[in-house]
Amino acid sequence: MTASTSEKLLSDLEARGITRAKIGGFDIDGILRGKYVSLEKLKSALGSGFGFCDVIFGWDIADVLYDNAKVTGWHTGYPDAHAVLDPSTLRDLPWEPNTVALLADFRDERGGPHPACPRSLLRSVIAKGERMGYSAKLSCEFEFFLFEETPRSLHEKRFAGLTPLSPGMFGYSWVRAGQNKQLMADILDQMRAFDVEIEGLHTETGPGVYEAAIRYDDALRAADKAALFKVAMKQIAQEHGLSVTFMAKWNAELPGSSGHLHQSLWKDGRNVFDDASAPDRVPAALRHYVGGQIALMPELTALYSPTINAYKRYVPGVWAPLTASWGVENRTAAIRLIGLGTPGARVEYRQTAADINPYVAMAACLGAGLHGIEHGVEPPPQAAGDASVVVDSSRLALPRTLADATRLLADSQRAREILGERFVDHYVRTRDWEVRQYERAVTDWELKRYFEAV
Repeated sequence: MTASTSEKLLSDLEARGITRAKIGGFDIDGILRGKYVSLEKLKSALGSGFGFCDVIFGWDIADVLYDNAKVTGWHTGYPDAHAVLDPSTLRDLPWEPNTVALLADFRDERGGPHPACPRSLLRSVIAKGERMGYSAKLSCEFEFFLFEETPRSLHEKRFAGLTPLSPGMFGYSWVRAGQNKQLMADILDQMRAFDVEIEGLHTETGPGVYEAAIRYDDALRAADKAALFKVAMKQIAQEHGLSVTFMAKWNAELPGSSGHLHQSLWKDGRNVFDDASAPDRVPAALRHYVGGQIALMPELTALYSPTINAYKRYVPGVWAPLTASWGVENRTAAIRLIGLGTPGARVEYRQTAADINPYVAMAACLGAGLHGIEHGVEPPPQAAGDASVVVDSSRLALPRTLADATRLLADSQRAREILGERFVDHYVRTRDWEVRQYERAVTDWELKRYFEAV
């Protein structure tokens, strides 16, 4: 950013009474790591970037150091990574007066994209699409559960016996949403003020569960909005004395929480997924886009389903896809085509849950689709009826554990071609670590089942 542009931005902020900024970036698990800075520090950060301890790429979601990372570790001394602010991400924080926020991309020691930076990963896939003549528009819809709990009460209760915001199974309920009208208003109004516009907000089936559909945007801004939505929801919930979870499956007796991704490709100002002249036909670009996603779906599953818990959602009868499948307006398939023959024609990617890192999941989806177009990949026959059943070799079962998914990703040459060798290597190491932490754990289920009986 030039000195004059930086000075103009800072002058505008000062004129508005802004006194500080929150700056940071997202790690491999989708956690926003950042800090407050003064406007004086912000000026220098805008001009030349800033240092940020690269331990954020050397530890897990619980801040425990990896024992297998290459990008940083005891062998490197955990130096600073160079972070570069993106001025286009500037937004006010509605719940923190006189404060603005900006997101950063991380660079490696040579000044290139850091191999563990999810935002840089998505940038690289977007750039490939642009070289092919395409731009992408995406959006995310999240399901999430709200509880009458605080961070302290969650830990004191050991995340059991929680009180949901409201009882009962009330999907699409005007009554339940209306009974929490101030919360609903704050979500809609504060998200809009935070530049994360919500197109729809409603209850889902389950106690205290809601779904929010974020307005579509260009790919990078869509990922920013999806990632920041989760951060913002945790803040808004706190303001109301509540807690929120985006776990894929927080309770075995209840449906899981999806995080579906809507996607369209554009060329010369036209949605290439739309063929109004033949509304019942799947255009070639869309067909090959879906073909690439289907072909790579099993080996990219670890990127779409990054947690141990995500695979607890992959059970029959709860709307989560179990096979690499597609269909027109078919909600049992992993990919649902919506609005064929209209300007709103798009792909809804249904494999993903609410626990995604939006940058990683969108990069994988978009990269796989572009791979399909580039290589003319044809999809298998579309699913008729229940797509969760493996009918023949043309419909592949999806991996059902993070361990299996990680092995498939580690062996995938196509993933390395699409997302880069260094990123895939680092990501595989982090998921291997996650699996090993789980394998060492003793769960409540084991204690209840075996403690007295064996």
